[in-house]
Amino acid sequence: MRHYEIIFMVHPDQSDKIPLLIEKYKKIINDNNGIIHRLEDWGRRQLSYSINKLQKAHYILMNIEVFPKTITLLETDFRFNNIILRNMIMSVKKAIVELSPILKLKDDKKEKK
Repeated sequence: MRHYEIIFMVHPDQSDKIPLLIEKYKKIINDNNGIIHRLEDWGRRQLSYSINKLQKAHYILMNIEVFPKTITLLETDFRFNNIILRNMIMSVKKAIVELSPILKLKDDKKEKK
C-alpha cells in the first residue's frame, strides 16, 4: 500500500453535504482495506482566484494509505461529482498524522482569544 495526501475543495453552497461526502470517501477507503491517518476539515476559505465565479470554497484534507486502485476510484468520483470544484492527490513517502500548519494556525488563534 502507498501513502497519499488528498485535498479537495467543495462548492460553498454545498457545505451541509460535507459530512455525507466524507463518510462516502471513508467507506470507499475502508472497503478497499485502506487506512485514514489524518482527516481535517479546514472549513470555508478564500480562494486565490475565482473558480466558476466563486470566491470561497470548503477545504478537506485527508492522509490515507491505500492501494493504487482505490486512488483510481476516488479520482473517478472526484471527476464526476459536481460539488467538488478541485482536487489534488499527491503521493507521499510516509504517513503524516500530525496537525497541518493551517489547522495549527487556527488553534493558535483560538488560544490567544
